[in-house]
Amino acid sequence: MEILDILIIGAGPIGLNCAIEAQKNNLTYLIIEKGTIVNSLYHYPLYMRFFSTAEKLEIDDVPFISTAPKPGRQDALEYYQGIARQKALSIHLYEKALHVSKSNDLFTIETTKGSYMAKNVVIATGFYDIPNLMNIPGEDLPKVKHYYTEPYPYARQKIVVVGSSNSSVDAALETYRKGADVTMIIRHSEISKNVKYWVKPDIENRIAEGSITAHFNSEMVEVKENSVLFKDENNQIHEIENDFVLAMTGYLPDFDFLRNSGISLNGDCLNPFYNPETMETNISNLYLAGVVCGGKDTHLWFIENSRVHAYMIINDIVSKIS
Repeated sequence: MEILDILIIGAGPIGLNCAIEAQKNNLTYLIIEKGTIVNSLYHYPLYMRFFSTAEKLEIDDVPFISTAPKPGRQDALEYYQGIARQKALSIHLYEKALHVSKSNDLFTIETTKGSYMAKNVVIATGFYDIPNLMNIPGEDLPKVKHYYTEPYPYARQKIVVVGSSNSSVDAALETYRKGADVTMIIRHSEISKNVKYWVKPDIENRIAEGSITAHFNSEMVEVKENSVLFKDENNQIHEIENDFVLAMTGYLPDFDFLRNSGISLNGDCLNPFYNPETMETNISNLYLAGVVCGGKDTHLWFIENSRVHAYMIINDIVSKIS
């Protein structure tokens, strides 16, 4: 079996950037990706626009050309998949990494399609695969959706949107404008301050005029076939008619995979241990890259501020070889 210099788990923007840096340094590498290239972006809402401008999403100094001030999902797919083609990156798609183990300074990586050996492993798996569940009765009903793609299925339906983040606000506004009766259930006393600055006034105005109903300081209690129950700040239970629940409650990294790989997870946010100068974990030659580094704090890392991880990781690997 060939022993790779680096095996990269995840073909998101940061995983691709790691591969590009490995290629530049004549290191043998392979990316393993459970879906398509930039799989998380592919599953984003169809009409989503990034908070960041195009130049902040660039990797390897390849210009990201976008006609809009803020690029959208399709722009990003074209850009990142185009780079993978242009650079002829070595990627195995629709192959999920199951387990990483280390013995005698070599890693064995078991996947759904085989096994590989590598001197170094980079985990760049992001956090979009596992919904942050509400853990309430009825959450497993078909009417509950943890992923939102487009508004058209919800026309003329009674929709409950849970949360006040960017994804919640986008879902609420888009479904409202396609004719849905929208109610938002929000744990906090106001719309999140992290909501895109050009969208925040829109949702606040729709709430103020009564076009969208918002219950602040409230929490979902139960989902039923034709209704939902929630409690307000006084712990009073309310029941409203409902057809669909869009539970935009966030997503989590695969903590079991990280634990099983031997990575230490710390604190309430389960922050994975890594050296901030090299991105190396408590397991030597096992690295983390991208948003997976934030644990439950998924607002800590983005494409624009984690692009540097690729240079840090490859420089550390090259320095050990020299």
